[in-house]
Amino acid sequence: MADKKIKCLNPIAQVGLNMFGEGYEITDDIQEASGVLVRSASMHDMEFPDSLAAIARAGAGVNNIPLDKCAEKGIVVFNTPGANANGVKELVIAGLLIASRDIVGGINWVKENAGDDNISKSAEKAKKAFAGHEIQGKKLGVIGLGAIGVLVANAASALGMEVYGCDPYLSVANALNLSRLVHCVKDREEIFEKCDYITVHVPLLDDTRGMINKDTIAHMKDGVVLLNFARDILVNEEDLAKALESGKVAKYITDFPNTTSVNMKNTIVVPHLGASTEESEDNCAVMAVKELKNFMENGNIANSVNYPACDAGVCTSEGRITICHKNTPKLITSCASVFSSEGVNIAHMVDKSRGDYSYSIIDIDTKSTDEMVKKLEAIEGVWKVRIIK
Repeated sequence: MADKKIKCLNPIAQVGLNMFGEGYEITDDIQEASGVLVRSASMHDMEFPDSLAAIARAGAGVNNIPLDKCAEKGIVVFNTPGANANGVKELVIAGLLIASRDIVGGINWVKENAGDDNISKSAEKAKKAFAGHEIQGKKLGVIGLGAIGVLVANAASALGMEVYGCDPYLSVANALNLSRLVHCVKDREEIFEKCDYITVHVPLLDDTRGMINKDTIAHMKDGVVLLNFARDILVNEEDLAKALESGKVAKYITDFPNTTSVNMKNTIVVPHLGASTEESEDNCAVMAVKELKNFMENGNIANSVNYPACDAGVCTSEGRITICHKNTPKLITSCASVFSSEGVNIAHMVDKSRGDYSYSIIDIDTKSTDEMVKKLEAIEGVWKVRIIK
């Protein structure tokens, strides 16, 4: 098996890189890479070599990767859903607490008065200015019940909050993991109207971009607290700034510093620390490398964000070929004709589609050859063909 060259666009935890064994090589040159590991580096302006078969994002968000461009070059993009969920959950819980009690203001007061010889007595007088509220008994709305949202909802419920959750795409697995004490509601409106605290944990879609705006804020309770540890552009920050000025929104806690958020009234901005724990970085690296290796060695796809999940296990036949292709009628028939013309029997085939993109794993009774690859690549709508065995 020829060496598979992997390019790391960001530092990747060593515990993940150590999983690459014989047959793999870390390269500094993306132009010779067959796989890429990335965290936050932007890939939108990059030119991808024909050798590149897969990109694994050590994290959940993939806004830094051009998904359609990759798909149409036959590059499968993976992410690591849930690997950093606990790290983000813990920071959201911290966000709830610092939003409820002026912990930051109190800490700053202590630093500013560090030279006071009577600071213990002074603190007793000053602490009234930093008094806040307990979160127990308050209503929390969790918009998005994916891996992170479920953990946040369960933790907040365990802390005594009355939790409402909303997710029209709630998976069976996440539903089973959700505490029975969490009230599931059909739409966001109910959360906007009922909750004292609202936290968002949704992907960036047309439906979610700017979902916190003047219209939705108008339906919220006066003095609501908003938390955003998902993506900054889920919020229309111009509208939110006005709501913070008027007091309609009491506080905004976000993990996304930008020129607007850092200057908004009653806002606490964290420097994107959601998944910045050793444990999260290790978990993401391990999961990303496992996905990459399974794809490179077996052709299987799990947790792709631009191609369908597709698993044929470990190949037990003589040969295996994988095909990234456009989802069009009769294309698979054309591929089967190639094997027929070569006198090759198809032992097993899996073909899955996701929107415009399809992926096929084809096991054959003879060794795969470069001639087969050339004929398959000549079919209109075929983007990339790989010999696995």
